Amino acid sequence: MDQTTNPAPDADLASSGAAEAMISGEILSAVVASPAIAPAVIAIPVTNPAAVVLPAIAPEIAAPAVPASARGKHSAVDLISMWLGNLVVSLLTAAFVVIFLYQPVKVEGTSMLPGLEDQERIFVNRFVYRLEPISRGDIIVFRYPKDTTKSYIKRVIGVAGDRIHIVDGLVYVNGEPLSEDYVPQQYADWRSVPELTVPQGSFFMMGDHRNMSSDSRDFGPVAQKFVVGKAVFGYWPFEKLGKVK
Repeated sequence: MDQTTNPAPDADLASSGAAEAMISGEILSAVVASPAIAPAVIAIPVTNPAAVVLPAIAPEIAAPAVPASARGKHSAVDLISMWLGNLVVSLLTAAFVVIFLYQPVKVEGTSMLPGLEDQERIFVNRFVYRLEPISRGDIIVFRYPKDTTKSYIKRVIGVAGDRIHIVDGLVYVNGEPLSEDYVPQQYADWRSVPELTVPQGSFFMMGDHRNMSSDSRDFGPVAQKFVVGKAVFGYWPFEKLGKVK
């Protein structure tokens, strides 16, 4: 007869309990002693970097309030500094223009009537003849060749190489009569000048008010070294404001 031997229930329970205790003990031991799990438990707080750098992102130190009076003083100082800076720049620009480009001059005398009146103020471009040649019809300021402390203003009638001949006040340039609508009949004269050829680097000058002008008819052609610049713009009196013609 086949028999099976069944252990006593108590013994099985005891044995099962011991086994469970042993298994439980092994599990506990694995949890406590496992080196692979323990670092993960320790590193969990580091997985949230925001928690570490939060104080640096949101400081709690507040800037002290600036009194309204102090803000007003700073604004006034900034405004004055800006104004002074603009003034200095403007003065330097004006100085540059006056020294290197334009020079204000006052006309004294009536030899350039009716175009330029006595005491009229004009600007003279001192730089233009570095860029372009002096041409017939230009009104220029030059130092008087016989006394360089004096300056004259006249119109260019002839340039280097031109043949100038004046007969009874009528001007001929290279054999052709010169059209001079800037000389009214009442300002013409009847003087004659023998034909001459303007030397190289020189110019024949005449005033528009022919019967009241001392010019190249009296002291000859003017060398370019005496030329100051070209009269370009009148600024006083205001009714004559505009380009010099």
